[in-house]
Amino acid sequence: MRKALVVYLMSGPETPQLAEAAVAAGADLVELGFPFSDPLADGPVIRRAAERALAQGMRTGACLELLAETRARLPETPLVPMTYASLLEAYGWERFADEAREAGATSLIVADLPAGERPELARVQLVAPTSTDERIRLAAAGTDGWLYLVTVTGTTGARDELSPTLAGLVDRARRATDLPLYAGFGISTPEQARAAARLADGIVVGTSALEAAEKGSEALAAYVQSLRAALDLAAVPA
Repeated sequence: MRKALVVYLMSGPETPQLAEAAVAAGADLVELGFPFSDPLADGPVIRRAAERALAQGMRTGACLELLAETRARLPETPLVPMTYASLLEAYGWERFADEAREAGATSLIVADLPAGERPELARVQLVAPTSTDERIRLAAAGTDGWLYLVTVTGTTGARDELSPTLAGLVDRARRATDLPLYAGFGISTPEQARAAARLADGIVVGTSALEAAEKGSEALAAYVQSLRAALDLAAVPA
């Protein structure tokens, strides 16, 4: 079975082109970050990318326009905005959900909105190694399409090695749902991608994808290709 590769990109003028390059290189889903001035879950690389995006005028409305432009370039690829509750509170919860769907969003991630709150808002839920079994069941019951496994405690960012807590989290999540499990936070190298994909159904890569994207579409494509090759190896039975 093919292992899913989710690539995170910060919304900006160059993002539709970058997303196109990532998908051509093997990404299955693109997560589009909506910049926020106080992103609690994000490490320094994503924070800097958010600051640049804000300086470029990427507010919520502009990000939704960019989502629509990306959708026009990638009519078949799942596109998932990643945002924070404060932005939706300011913009309007229902208004955002409606406009994101109209712009081409497949689902939504609200990084700081706990499972169980705003159940009417269809979104991908996140669980972490610190989540109780009860919280995992609650998140799994309400998640939209797949369950996001946060492999580490703390913020996003590259790590030297894959978190040893992932195996246990996968095991607990599999007891709660039959939906796909995608692991993210702290996955940066092809070796880590392969190891994570041996356990989960796919991976999410953000920080290192952004670092590659800063060098342009070709660099991003080369990086995504290296991850795709690693995931394809992970899909082969040992």
